[in-house]
Amino acid sequence: MRSIPPDFDPQAVAAIDGRLEDIRRDQRVATPHVIESGSRAWGFPSPDSDYDCRFLFVRREDDYLSPWPRRDVIETPLTDDLDVNGWDLAKALKLMLKGNAVVIEWLMSPVAYGVATAFRDDLLALAQAQVSAPRIARHYLHLGERQRRTYFGDGKHIQLKKIFYALRPAAALRWLRLHPGETIAPMHFPTLMEGSEPPADVRDITADLIARKAVTRELGSAQLPAPIETFIDGEFAIARESLPARSPHIAHEAKEAAEALFRAWVRRLASPRA
Repeated sequence: MRSIPPDFDPQAVAAIDGRLEDIRRDQRVATPHVIESGSRAWGFPSPDSDYDCRFLFVRREDDYLSPWPRRDVIETPLTDDLDVNGWDLAKALKLMLKGNAVVIEWLMSPVAYGVATAFRDDLLALAQAQVSAPRIARHYLHLGERQRRTYFGDGKHIQLKKIFYALRPAAALRWLRLHPGETIAPMHFPTLMEGSEPPADVRDITADLIARKAVTRELGSAQLPAPIETFIDGEFAIARESLPARSPHIAHEAKEAAEALFRAWVRRLASPRA
């Protein structure tokens, strides 16, 4: 499956395709899941936003049988506005079971450079069945609090485009709280905000910032809007009070399910890549 918005720069897309082809040839890997992450996939890009291509890869079966394990990441140089990096399937599965929402967001990306739908659906089914919402919520809480400390300070003078870095985790926490039993919050930020049912002033400020960000390279600096600050800090406080102090160990059945998925896809994709 390939799904690329018409406003993507054709030269950037071609460069990404070329870099991926080099990776598959030089690293001798399969890339069953290649997507766009970052602001372009989240739904609040700027005219000069980077292209953040992310992928999951599977090595040859013999590579997993070596006493010297290969690296579980493939990184390429950040050049111009292209950022192309990927994770081994084993790394992705282990992080997913720990509650790292990054992998799940990659599976939910609306922008696909090349996605094997059966592979994606198997991983999503594993996430829905074996990853607990509290684990995912704790990921967003830690991410959001770190972003707030890093970019907001006392809130008196901030770069407005940085608001999204803490607002998105806060909205994800609210979405998970309003949808008990669900594990996977929407990746697309406008959809996430709609489903989190924010106060009207937060919704309006956010919509205005997204619209302005789409047409300008810089939103400038200003005081953190009070409704946004209240929304973010309120969701973080609720999460801190309601989430368990420590996540339980990963269940044995979850590890077994992940191992079965890993073996099945390594065998399926392990035709020799000389």
